[in-house]
Amino acid sequence: MNTPVVSLSNAGKSYQQLDALKSVTMHLNQGEVMGLFGHNGAGKTTMMKLILGVISPSRGNVEVMGMAPDSKEAWHTRSKVGYLPENVSFYEQLTGLEVLTYFAKLKGFSKKQAIDLLEQVGITHAMKRQVKTYSKGMRQRLGLAQAFIGEPKLLLLDEPTVGLDPIATRDFYKTVDQLKSNGSSVILCSHVLPGVEQHIDRAMILSTGQLLAMGTLKELRQQAALPVAIKPSGLNGSVANDSKLNRFLSENCPQTLMVPEHEKLSVLKQLLSHDTLEDLQVETANLEQVYQHFLSLHELSAHGKQHELGLQAKGEQS
Repeated sequence: MNTPVVSLSNAGKSYQQLDALKSVTMHLNQGEVMGLFGHNGAGKTTMMKLILGVISPSRGNVEVMGMAPDSKEAWHTRSKVGYLPENVSFYEQLTGLEVLTYFAKLKGFSKKQAIDLLEQVGITHAMKRQVKTYSKGMRQRLGLAQAFIGEPKLLLLDEPTVGLDPIATRDFYKTVDQLKSNGSSVILCSHVLPGVEQHIDRAMILSTGQLLAMGTLKELRQQAALPVAIKPSGLNGSVANDSKLNRFLSENCPQTLMVPEHEKLSVLKQLLSHDTLEDLQVETANLEQVYQHFLSLHELSAHGKQHELGLQAKGEQS
């Protein structure tokens, strides 16, 4: 069994009274892309900083490539880690090429690799210009080039597509897919969910420092028990008279059947038995719907706890 590239065992981080990250356990394997999702303040960046060794855990253990990332022994693994912070900033007076050459040399790589990477992210035309003349999208591309130096074994990307146009976003995901196929492991942190799901192997959902759910999209769909939406056309109301189908009809959308995952095949077979069926649309819950489901559950339980505490406090006062 291969050692995980990243391993967190009940790892958490507290600042005085605030739990920025409660106890989290997770493992990231070689060649795996993990999506890390949550609103601002969910604990995503704290988790990334623990993995980078920039901060130390208040409890539990963090290991990256077999050692604690905040230890002195971890210095030689750092050249194998790429990181793109959420708000990328560079020396404004330097050109794009000077910035990237500087970072490449810090990691023990040549100017040639800096030039190749600038071409890969599509800013060769501006490499001799000062960074202060760059747009937000160009700075983001330069940040990505910096993170890709040396084909890192572990890549941590915090909101990588912010400021990128659709074509640059597509090119970025192509690069992620390529790094993955070369055996790199990636943690991709984002609150822009559309477009992410086909590039990740597993997802982690955080809220207020707490891990709400983790697994493949299929596993999370099963946990959430979200229905499959099936939209038949050409049946002209005959679904309403079919006892095997009418119980799945949606009140909000009368032309749509909301079907539990385990009953999907039997419903499709029943629909196909209708001669007038012209077409079928089948939509499983997407990443955004799964994310919202776990978030809503968490908010409901948090409100429930607050309500209980309020009642307890009233009871103690009376």
